[in-house]
Amino acid sequence: MSEQTAESGPDKKHNVIVYIFNMSEDVWPFISAMSDPNARSAEIVENGYLGDVRLFQFAGEDSEVLYITPQGVSQEFLQYYQSLFGQKKLTVLTTAQHSGVICEDILHDPSIMNALVEAANSSKKLTVTSYAVSQQFLHLVRALREKGLTIATPEAPDEEDGWTVNFFGSKSGIRQLAQQSTNEEPDFKMADGVICFGIEDASKIAAIRYVKEQGVVIKTNKGHSGMGVEIFEPGDLPGEYHACQAKIYALLEKDAYWQKFPIIIEKLIQVSSTIAGGNPNVEFKISRNGRIDFLYHCGVLVTKDGQFHGIEIGNDIMPERVAAQIKDTGFYIAERFAAAGYRGYFDVDYVAGRNGEIYVAESNVRSTGGTFVYTTAVALFGENFMFDTYLFSNNGYMITHLKRQTFASIRDRLAPILFDKKTKEGLIITSENLLRMQKLSFIIFAKNKKRSYEIEARMEELLHT
Repeated sequence: MSEQTAESGPDKKHNVIVYIFNMSEDVWPFISAMSDPNARSAEIVENGYLGDVRLFQFAGEDSEVLYITPQGVSQEFLQYYQSLFGQKKLTVLTTAQHSGVICEDILHDPSIMNALVEAANSSKKLTVTSYAVSQQFLHLVRALREKGLTIATPEAPDEEDGWTVNFFGSKSGIRQLAQQSTNEEPDFKMADGVICFGIEDASKIAAIRYVKEQGVVIKTNKGHSGMGVEIFEPGDLPGEYHACQAKIYALLEKDAYWQKFPIIIEKLIQVSSTIAGGNPNVEFKISRNGRIDFLYHCGVLVTKDGQFHGIEIGNDIMPERVAAQIKDTGFYIAERFAAAGYRGYFDVDYVAGRNGEIYVAESNVRSTGGTFVYTTAVALFGENFMFDTYLFSNNGYMITHLKRQTFASIRDRLAPILFDKKTKEGLIITSENLLRMQKLSFIIFAKNKKRSYEIEARMEELLHT
């Protein structure tokens, strides 16, 4: 175990929040089924690097935080983080092993287990949260309780309701909920599609749809970071059925996860990029007592192949009608989740069609790629930040032309545009670890969209000088 601490202000030993960054656990069956061992190892490593990004989820937190991650966070980056958000007590613990299943790594790490017991102190009470509620997380909570600790899990369902995470967070689960909800919530609609199993049937069904419609989307039940989603547009596949089916089959045969999980074949929706970039999104939080809180709506920024790289929040990124619709549908979904026992963060991804329809694409039943952006905005601007700032984030801006960049060198390069507390504008660097992969992770805050693009253009200029 390694440890970094940034501390000031009064001691709050009786109000300790433990946070476990367990991104890989959220999709562990998918990662385990990746055929290429090098790709699998690289995915585990990259997920671990994203750990320092999630520090920003505690931007407005006053309590003592014990933050457990598979990758270390430097004192220099911690000090930068502290300079943005004021006086806090934050301790970062790094597991001795990084298997990808961090909750199991914690159980087998005596120093971290001892640190958890010490954090509970004489009250023997801890609040434990995580990136996602995995079965491994629930097992760890049970093990801590067996040590005589009282563990509060305000952002997790009870163990018997843990099924809600994988069910509603899967492509097939949310589609089943949509089919059950047609009469109650007509706006809860998804692209026409079917659920099947096995690449033989999937390739045939997908080929028939592609030949007829010149487009098709194929999804595994629960993918990750763009993997497990194949989007085929006009011209991408042969127009003749047998050739089309053979090409799809060969593609699906490459990775074992297509054989292991249900496959969803969907109609390709022609996207209207004028509405939140074509990908509107809403995020909610269900509290322990079942209360549902709407957090924000945004546009999700994705690459052509569907890989997430950030969000965009502004008061004018979508028409009021669309914002109201996705919020209302989101509340309906939240009510269903809450009734089933789910607790914690979740979002709903939508697709805005050129035909004027708004389709539900999926739900991420965990903290999301926008949660830490939201908490950062609230810490800097307050709950009504959407009326006071325009922002967008990017988790993977490539800087391959810059070799061996340190956090200090990047910070110095970008000094002219770093976030200024007086002007309330500028760029916040949200990861040091991702620099090892030659990626810059950031959030830009500005008075309006035009100004944010000016800051981004200046960023690119500084990075290429």
